[in-house]
Amino acid sequence: MSHILALDQGTTSSRALVFNADGKLCGLAQREFTQHFPQSGWVEHDAMEIWQTQLATAREAIHNAGLTAADIAAIGISNQRETTVLWDRHTGLPLAPAIVWQDRRTAVHCEALRADGLEVVVQQKTGLLIDPYFSATKLAWLLDHTADARYRAERGELAFGTIDSWLVWRLTDGRLHVTDASNASRTLLYNLHSGDWDDELLELFRIPRSLLPAIVPSSGIIGETDADVFGLAIPIAGIAGDQQAATFGQACLKPGMAKNTYGTGCFMLMNTGSEIVASQHRLLSTQLWRIGQEQQYALEGSVFMGGAIVQWLRDGLGMIGSAAEIEQLAMSVPDSDGVVMVPAFTGLGAPWWNAEARGTLFGMSRGTTRAHIARAALDAIALQCADVIKAMQQDAPVALTELRVDGGAARNNLLMQRQADLLGVPVVRPQQTETTALGAAFLAGLGCGLWPDSAVIAAHWKEEQRFMPTLPEQQRRAALERWQQAVQHTIAWRGCDEKHAST
Repeated sequence: MSHILALDQGTTSSRALVFNADGKLCGLAQREFTQHFPQSGWVEHDAMEIWQTQLATAREAIHNAGLTAADIAAIGISNQRETTVLWDRHTGLPLAPAIVWQDRRTAVHCEALRADGLEVVVQQKTGLLIDPYFSATKLAWLLDHTADARYRAERGELAFGTIDSWLVWRLTDGRLHVTDASNASRTLLYNLHSGDWDDELLELFRIPRSLLPAIVPSSGIIGETDADVFGLAIPIAGIAGDQQAATFGQACLKPGMAKNTYGTGCFMLMNTGSEIVASQHRLLSTQLWRIGQEQQYALEGSVFMGGAIVQWLRDGLGMIGSAAEIEQLAMSVPDSDGVVMVPAFTGLGAPWWNAEARGTLFGMSRGTTRAHIARAALDAIALQCADVIKAMQQDAPVALTELRVDGGAARNNLLMQRQADLLGVPVVRPQQTETTALGAAFLAGLGCGLWPDSAVIAAHWKEEQRFMPTLPEQQRRAALERWQQAVQHTIAWRGCDEKHAST
């Protein structure tokens, strides 16, 4: 029993990875699942499909590693955060499609709460802004738009959870309804200072407490899987939201260390230690993890459209046949030739937080080719991240000296070099870029005693490549200024669009 099974449940696929006691990857399996877009700005998942794909990959990964369930010391879970599931406690079945973190259907509700002057108190309690991104308004929407849901919730018949809670429920055959502190901190219902659900926030969002899972540590044995799932019971010993798990997997264990995950979106977290840093630049304060009595926090900035831009070029426009093709296509031209893409397909995240903005493409000419658009797409990922890092450096008590990177798009050398150039600090890619799953494995291994302490975990992190900034400062500033102009025009265009629609 010297291996850890990490369940890495993401926005577009369910993955499972097996790591050994040296932190080496031994087996992997992955399955994509269906994305549903019923209306503009709406994004949904089938929670049962998520469970089925996750279970299948877990079994496949153990098999692919040449192991059996008897070799697994514990399970760690990382998950797409904020995605909201509402299910029947008796049948264990979802009452409606899961509302994905990208979904913007509650923008009007959020705007009304902000207009009532409630954002200050919400931010003070949660470290978050009032935005459709988070779970509370999604859950309220489900209660108001699903037949008898609010009535049944008041009677204690229903359960709410983010994807971690849903997976644990299914893994334990309904015996455990829990979430860890990192996931709880993404709901708008969790008080960062008390470390518990907040009654005032529950009343504000009209959420019955009976719906909520118990909050458990991010590392430590919380229970066991039902024996029927894998043939024998396996301890569940680690849970963290995907970005917190990636931060742990990147060994950003000390204040001032920062990472960026390039997945469907991009997520930058800077460890602020035991201090909850209140952002002055519209970033988020969030729980990193709770291990025993130790609480650690972070500043976070989220970009909604990262790798999803590449998916759109592939699936929406048919411009490329696979995501891997974009680097070669973008490198076929020296630059974007003035083309700027603002990929606000589901609004703008940090530090703009504009739910109504929509994607725009500026600066095209008759000479614009698909290669220029591909280059602008990669630039857009790096430029959005540069906005967040700038805000983070203004808030943080220590200067950023390097950015550790992971996620699928971190393998794109052109993007990583562009990121270093736009930030003006080194970008460092580790040997093991599966850091989200690795973080879940580290938390579980620490929780079950496979690894004695975090120092052993930090020793497993190894650098693969360091991208040094090479862009002259004048060119860097010009690129950032051009981007700021494009963002402002995007926001203004949305206002013009609404004005035109009203007439």
